[in-house]
Amino acid sequence: MAAENGAPRSASGAALVTGGSRGIGAAVARALAAEGWPVGVSYRSGADAAAGVVDAIEADGGRAMAVSGDVAELGAADRLLGAVEEAFGPVLVLVNNAGVREDGLAVQIDDGAWDRVLDTNLSGAFRLTRRALRPMIKARFGRIVNVASVVGTRASPGQANYAASKAGVIGMTGTVAAEVARRGVTVNAVAPGLVDTDMTRDLSTDILDSVPARRAGTPEEVAACVRFLASEEAAYVTGATLAVDGGLSA
Repeated sequence: MAAENGAPRSASGAALVTGGSRGIGAAVARALAAEGWPVGVSYRSGADAAAGVVDAIEADGGRAMAVSGDVAELGAADRLLGAVEEAFGPVLVLVNNAGVREDGLAVQIDDGAWDRVLDTNLSGAFRLTRRALRPMIKARFGRIVNVASVVGTRASPGQANYAASKAGVIGMTGTVAAEVARRGVTVNAVAPGLVDTDMTRDLSTDILDSVPARRAGTPEEVAACVRFLASEEAAYVTGATLAVDGGLSA
């Protein structure tokens, strides 16, 4: 993770992980901190959990801060990125992980449930990406990793809004990647399948029958993939969507 002058990129920049207080986001925040990045741990609710992630990072010798904000709100991108920039310098790694589900059959999903899921999972990720790009382009280095889902590429009855949001994230990832590829900025996505988090524990255990690995993944396994995509070694990987799903989408 060396800069042109030989110093590590993390010496002059920082990372922001949205939805970083638990599950995949918390694991990603810890993984990036272990790489030397000062990390902003963004959360909408669960201040105590976010503080716990920060404490764990600092106990391991890293630097982190908790940042409160709802990515679905207009202006949230400026507030979240601005807070991290003020504390640690330009955000050179952005992980768009914040996400919500409001499941139901298509005939049952009302406008509010549709808007809440799309505003958080897709529009929020876009606004953060848009705001983060200029400092990355200026630095000639940037890593954006979007947390999508296998639901964005395969049918999942009862999740039309969630599937639409994650398919949008995958489409956005490739397009933005092509726009900034010559500027030293990569944009990739990871597409987790069934991962053992608070967000998936209400899903039927029958889904395991369709997973070739016959188990749920762990947040740390997803975080390991994000960690690679955020690294210097992944400089030639952009516009990709990496399935982390135990073979579910094979």
